Amino acid sequence: MMDLNALKQFLVVARLEHLSRAADELHIAQPSLSRTIARLEGELGTPLFDRSGRLRLNDAGKHFRDHVERALGELDAGRRAVAEATGEGLGAVRLASETFLTLTGPLAAYKRAHPSVEIELHWSLAEDMARRLRAQEVDLCVASQPIHAEGLESTRLFDEAVGVAIPLDHPLAGRTSVSIEELAGQPFVTARTGHWLRRLLDRLFAARGLTPKIVCESDEHSAIAELISAGLGIGLVPAFARRGDPRAPLAWIAVDSPDCRRTVALYWGAGSHLSTAARLMRTMITSWTWTTGEPWETRLPG
Repeated sequence: MMDLNALKQFLVVARLEHLSRAADELHIAQPSLSRTIARLEGELGTPLFDRSGRLRLNDAGKHFRDHVERALGELDAGRRAVAEATGEGLGAVRLASETFLTLTGPLAAYKRAHPSVEIELHWSLAEDMARRLRAQEVDLCVASQPIHAEGLESTRLFDEAVGVAIPLDHPLAGRTSVSIEELAGQPFVTARTGHWLRRLLDRLFAARGLTPKIVCESDEHSAIAELISAGLGIGLVPAFARRGDPRAPLAWIAVDSPDCRRTVALYWGAGSHLSTAARLMRTMITSWTWTTGEPWETRLPG
């Protein structure tokens, strides 16, 4: 019988495709981790990784990873279902998102309605969300870019324009719209590779055979507006963020491109067990009126 701890260690190696980094994350010695992976491959009768050069998960490893994620996820879901059935209250909810600025309204309303519910918030790139949902590491995910993966259900929350934010003294500040070509050569302050904002920027420029001039990549997305207002560059900013601080000394200009938009959607695992708390969170988020920042209903359904 396969050891559960060995399966958990395999998933870390499969995600990182690097033994020493996986060993560091797991807080174990690399030789011990190597032996665990070798034993697992021996039990299965086939290698799970290609070892020519950099460690890479092979096709057999990818198939096995998907099954292990689902199996361990079901075990965890079973534990949570038993805890909910034998305990009191509504359970807990785990929500992952690329940004929580968008979600502060429904999250605050949810917490007011259910103050005893434990809420876990996880920052996550969209590319990791399908895996985390399949593994049932999280219950719900909110993404600003499509997730193309099997075994997920979703509902669109809202679609909005993404404009360009510039300092008030910038030569383009008086414009009502601007083309991508006019932004070529401008210094951009943006998010790191993988974030939806960066993917949109790269995609818009690549479609025109251009490359954006990036002068700052930031994980602190709240700092992007501050850096732009300080005159360090310009940057793409969704329309939703303009409502966050109308006093920010920035000009927001529409981008003359139908593709300069984002579609925000809520995802969850098809057929996965959701706690009562998670189901109520899904109802709150999907019923939120995003244009006014209010729920459709003043009381959550039971």
